Amino acid sequence: MKLALFDLDHTLLPLDSDHAWGQFTVELGWRDAETHTRANDAFYEQYKAGTLDIHEYIRFSVAPLAEHGVDKSNAAHRRFMDQVIRPAIRPVAVELVRRHQAAGDQVLIVTATNEFVTRPIAAAFGVSELIAIDLERDPQGNPTGAIWGTPSFREGKVARVEQWLASRGLSWADVEHSSFYSDSLNDLPLLEKVTEPVATNPDPRLSAIATERGWRILNLFE
Repeated sequence: MKLALFDLDHTLLPLDSDHAWGQFTVELGWRDAETHTRANDAFYEQYKAGTLDIHEYIRFSVAPLAEHGVDKSNAAHRRFMDQVIRPAIRPVAVELVRRHQAAGDQVLIVTATNEFVTRPIAAAFGVSELIAIDLERDPQGNPTGAIWGTPSFREGKVARVEQWLASRGLSWADVEHSSFYSDSLNDLPLLEKVTEPVATNPDPRLSAIATERGWRILNLFE
């Protein structure tokens, strides 16, 4: 097996889908604009700095889903896809995914954004295999605010890929070649695990590490 792993936000997308979804809920009137934007921006800065408490952030980010219910949330997400995500998808990113698929690689999107936000985005890229943060849900299907299982964040991305392989009776030893595209220093554990790390639209700290280690740097959106 050959694996092609992709981070999503600021890697395949030129934006952060989680942050954008939060702002979209403000536009829907689901949250107070000033209070939400201040908190959302603070969490985003913590993510970039590598200090984010993922459990605290998930409790914050999924609260509107539980309040408004599954049907209303899904309808809102369809509008989010049409108004925010699809206009942001660049042909060059789709082409990169397609090249790996055409080469016979098993393509996975591995993201620290939750599965509610990202599953339709992965589908828009033509990727069926998604590793994202899974949400614990109540009997009605509404998120409780907790994470189900291991969060696909930092070292958790390595663990979740290993779980994905194990579910198919495989391990890293069965992977002939693996590549991982990411923009963020948060993804350093998985970048160090794969055969071919690709710093994609990298933040300054990841760019410095990639340069020092001789990793490929891909500025996809230039």
